[in-house]
Amino acid sequence: MIEVVPSFPIGHGARLSLRPPRALTAHQFRALFAVLAGTMWLVASAGWLAGNVFAPAFALLHSAIVAAALRWLWRSGERGESITIDPQVVEVSRSNGNGVETQAIFRAHPYWVRLLIEEEGERISLVSSGRRVEVGSFLGPAERRELARQLQDLLAAASRYR
Repeated sequence: MIEVVPSFPIGHGARLSLRPPRALTAHQFRALFAVLAGTMWLVASAGWLAGNVFAPAFALLHSAIVAAALRWLWRSGERGESITIDPQVVEVSRSNGNGVETQAIFRAHPYWVRLLIEEEGERISLVSSGRRVEVGSFLGPAERRELARQLQDLLAAASRYR
């Protein structure tokens, strides 16, 4: 998901917040886990009634593994990138999924920043002075094309107002 926030009153810059798309809300994720765990416990109960004394232990282990996998999947969706473009600086920073934004991993003057689009839009990079950072790698193909278009427009606007 690409969220554009105009960051300057005169309209010469913006901040792009990039996040992976999510198919489910938090409530839907909890409901998914409840359905999966409930089904597993139902099958385990039937197995226990049929004489399998280990079925509840395996159901407990299975529920724990599914819960851990779904939690990891949800946390991976919280990562993101922030790209700030204004007439003085282009800055890229990333958050790792726990909500804490890291320091800027790329910082350069917009006049010297070049947008590099490779593999028919599959890889988008910002390049300046031998440094390179790939952006939007977790976005879908249509979102990456939209990101490339927005970056081109914002970089062109920022380098006009140097």
